[in-house]
Amino acid sequence: MPKIVLDHITKRYDKFYAVEDLNLVIEDNAFVTLLGPSGCGKTTTLRMIAGLETPTSGRITIGDRVVFDSEEGINIPANKRKVGFLFQNYALWPNMTVYENISFGLTNVKEELPVLYSDAKAANQVLKALNRPNEIVNLINDCIDKKGKLDENKAMIKLIDAYEISQFTAKKLLAYKLQNSSDVRAEAEKIKAEMEKTLEAAKADASKKGGELNNDFQLVKNGQVVKEVRKLSKEEIDLSVRRVSRIVKIGMFMDRYPAELSGGQQQRVAIARTLAPEPTVLFMDEPLSNLDAKLRLEMRSELQRLHLETGSTFVYVTHDQMEAMTLATRICLIDNGLLQQYDAPLDVYNMPNNLFVADFVGNPAINFIDAKGTQKEDGSLSLKIFNDREVVYTPNETLDLKKWYEEEKELEASLKEERARKASQKGYVERGNKESNFRYHIAKVDEAEDYGDEVELTEEDFVLGIRPEFIDISPEGRLHGEIYSSMPTGMETTVRVNVDGYLLTGVMFGGVVYRIGDKANVAFQGNNVILFSRKSGRYITLGHLDIC
Repeated sequence: MPKIVLDHITKRYDKFYAVEDLNLVIEDNAFVTLLGPSGCGKTTTLRMIAGLETPTSGRITIGDRVVFDSEEGINIPANKRKVGFLFQNYALWPNMTVYENISFGLTNVKEELPVLYSDAKAANQVLKALNRPNEIVNLINDCIDKKGKLDENKAMIKLIDAYEISQFTAKKLLAYKLQNSSDVRAEAEKIKAEMEKTLEAAKADASKKGGELNNDFQLVKNGQVVKEVRKLSKEEIDLSVRRVSRIVKIGMFMDRYPAELSGGQQQRVAIARTLAPEPTVLFMDEPLSNLDAKLRLEMRSELQRLHLETGSTFVYVTHDQMEAMTLATRICLIDNGLLQQYDAPLDVYNMPNNLFVADFVGNPAINFIDAKGTQKEDGSLSLKIFNDREVVYTPNETLDLKKWYEEEKELEASLKEERARKASQKGYVERGNKESNFRYHIAKVDEAEDYGDEVELTEEDFVLGIRPEFIDISPEGRLHGEIYSSMPTGMETTVRVNVDGYLLTGVMFGGVVYRIGDKANVAFQGNNVILFSRKSGRYITLGHLDIC
């Protein structure tokens, strides 16, 4: 499967930058989710890779093939990029059966394909099946009802799935009526002899043409597969349809129409149709958003299994961070057209690049606490939180805060220089949707109106980020408060505690009951408390927090 590389990709509509200067490498066989709020640029990014949208500038490579280059004038259309696209609405033809919907794209394929001996391939499949003739008889007998009538459709589907053959080959096996034979093995040997003749004839024809047949019954000359421009045969189309129907488990619905299927079944048909042409990359734009919660969970599991079975590269757009966390090998988080973080799901969760990433990923949302203080000689930070309550923050690893701020200034200077360089280039258009610092939310009992007033910030201003699972309610807790709200779900309870007028959200596992107004002692567990710079909003380090 190919690697996808995006170099300095920008998509601009007049002064609005949907995507700006995006650099991304999607590795072979990766499952990457493009995540972000509505309007952030994730679908635009997907459509540019697929060829459904033309970038303003940049370069896109799929495998070893450049599919877009603004400087070279290369823009290969979507239908030539060998990619599959699964949309939010399934876009199934209502007047076509499931089989016809899946095979529709295959019937229109006309390209350079290997010279194939279909009859020989089918004969070989029959030979393999006939090595176990009694098994065939048992499968067929299982499809005979109490009145002794054979359900041919059911028998055919069983044969197709058992031997991974086409419906045409399955019909051949049924036509031999082995179940009616007094000597099944002798009858099977007779049929096998006929199949051997078909194979020998194909090999002789290939030899006459100066070649030979490979294991897939394709014509090979001088070690190279011979190709010709042609359409797919009915046998090839059927084998593809049956292959993908086995993967998504819809083989029994082939004769039904979309209106006769549930939402989950329609989704499976849409996936099968996308997989049938064997795309090198599969693009999905919020494909599960039309399903109910239970079915969505089931389909997530199916997509994960599908990714492993097909070995394809998956690029998946969603605004649901739970979907991104559970499905992806890497998450690409975008906001306002700019890449915020590109990492493994747990790295995004545990070590977010900035306050926006920390806030966007995680349910319930992370707790933010403003803090002010300085670093002590032992490396820990003496901080004040809430209403001047003293705490000590100890980093997990050695932290030189002065050096960190120096590197931060160098980074800011570099970014400023890069922006100035871009502004000086010919044809530059100033960004209309300006970048702005993320305004994080601190939950309080009585929240004042936020007028967006600027606050004078120094290098002594920080933000602590504490995930709900690290908030513990226990008698040993040194923060005293009271239960503000309690939301049990059975397996866990989401609790909000009022501490000095600030609300902390915690997740308590097990069937614990909390009553609103009860006194509660709060402690911070573990060493996963995140320290951010309040001035820039960027991640500094992980550590643990002790109440003085």
